[in-house]
Amino acid sequence: MGKRGGYMGGFFEAALSFPAVIFTPLLVVVIGYWLVVIVGGADPDGDGDGGDAGGFLGFLGLGGVPASVVLSLLIAVAWFAALAGGELLGAIPAALVLAGALVAAWVITRLGVMLLRRLMPQGSEPSRADFVGLTGIIRTGRVTATFGQAEVHSRDGSSAIVQVRQAGTDDLRAGSIALLYDVDPDGEFFWVVPADIATSPDQ
Repeated sequence: MGKRGGYMGGFFEAALSFPAVIFTPLLVVVIGYWLVVIVGGADPDGDGDGGDAGGFLGFLGLGGVPASVVLSLLIAVAWFAALAGGELLGAIPAALVLAGALVAAWVITRLGVMLLRRLMPQGSEPSRADFVGLTGIIRTGRVTATFGQAEVHSRDGSSAIVQVRQAGTDDLRAGSIALLYDVDPDGEFFWVVPADIATSPDQ
């Protein structure tokens, strides 16, 4: 019991000694935060890029994943490196151990962020609704209430051939420019009108 108490006492003494003591309170906050996340009291993805903190992390090459994840990893690694360095490298000045812990934390966290970037989906999934309001070029001989296709260029520069229909009897033939003004999710097609009619000042 005494031996175990000695180990625990030595651990707490090291954790509360410089330079580890700088990161110990931050680590307690990190542990508390993730306990709240586990019980459903917080969303680690909800902080996005973390605002100003996210901009700073991006400057350090640590952007692209939720700021809470990056900061947690950074603090945990810095604390462990400072604790281990202070115990194993007692002959080295504590200030150098602190600097080494910060560098090690940045390197390891950057590697972790790079890995997470590869595993995390990039951006949101494209939606048909994204095409509503865009114009497209009719690629079929005509467009009716039951038939038609158009080539649409999305805002990111990509193009797609989509199914289009019209409610009227406008002369929409191959090469015509049409405006996609609504989408039918069940039929998986877009309602279109001629672009010149849609932009007419009389409309």
